Amino acid sequence: MNSNPDWTLWRSFAAVIAEGSLSAAARQLGLSQPTLGRHIEALEAALDLPLFERSLTGLKPNATALKLYGSVDRARSALAEAAILAAGAQNEAHGTVRLTASTMISNYVLPDILAGIRRVHPRIAIESVPTDSAENLLMREADIAVRMFRPTQLELVTRHLGDIPLVPVAHENYLARRGTPTTINQLWDHDMLGFDRSDAVIRHARSLGFEVTRDNFPVRSDDQPHLWELLRAGLGIGFAQLNLARLTPGLVVLPLDLAIPPLPVWLTTHRELFTSHRIRAIYDAVAEGLTAYIKGDPISPPLR
Repeated sequence: MNSNPDWTLWRSFAAVIAEGSLSAAARQLGLSQPTLGRHIEALEAALDLPLFERSLTGLKPNATALKLYGSVDRARSALAEAAILAAGAQNEAHGTVRLTASTMISNYVLPDILAGIRRVHPRIAIESVPTDSAENLLMREADIAVRMFRPTQLELVTRHLGDIPLVPVAHENYLARRGTPTTINQLWDHDMLGFDRSDAVIRHARSLGFEVTRDNFPVRSDDQPHLWELLRAGLGIGFAQLNLARLTPGLVVLPLDLAIPPLPVWLTTHRELFTSHRIRAIYDAVAEGLTAYIKGDPISPPLR
């Protein structure tokens, strides 16, 4: 029995329990499922203990695994904290900064901002992570995060950059074919673009007194960049960030007040990372670029 298995095996073990499946853990760690499966088998062999029950639905942690998980998770957190402290102690204005944001902000807003940042900070490499899931800054899955909600962890430095209005929009080609709705009642007679599994738009419409259903949205997707491209292709009326719509040729903001709550934008990093020159530099530059975007100003940060 090897009482000191490699940390890689423990990390894979913790990810499988935390994520609930091999596939989800593999995505989180950036590994293949077979590799992760071999890690679990190697850990069980090293400990001479079964840790999971195998079934057609996947791996289920047994009582022993659940007891071990608490200690492993604390060790994982401690190592992540050590990495954060080490990164914060680095004073060099070079290295790598990992930045995460929503898929819409990452794909349609950040590129121009990052182009300006790269001109100012050419020695800093940037890893951009477009995702609508909440990457964990405390576990060093990202150094800086753009959030559409206010983070609450005390260990984080957080700045509210502003709020983005959300409005109904359509491409001019669609409006030329179908006409422009001038009342909210007319809106629901149009081809609407909406979400597939989420009912957020339907719930909001009902809160305004409109009994809309899934059938009011003949084109649906939970992938927001894909919905945006469908909107640009003229497939119907959708909902978008006001300034992004204004910056996009051919899109028309409809003069309808749907009382959609604005999208708050928070920029956050770990307080220990904030002492790193490179992370502070990128944090401030991203803040400047996003603030300009929210205000409707040019979004490339000026050269200094």
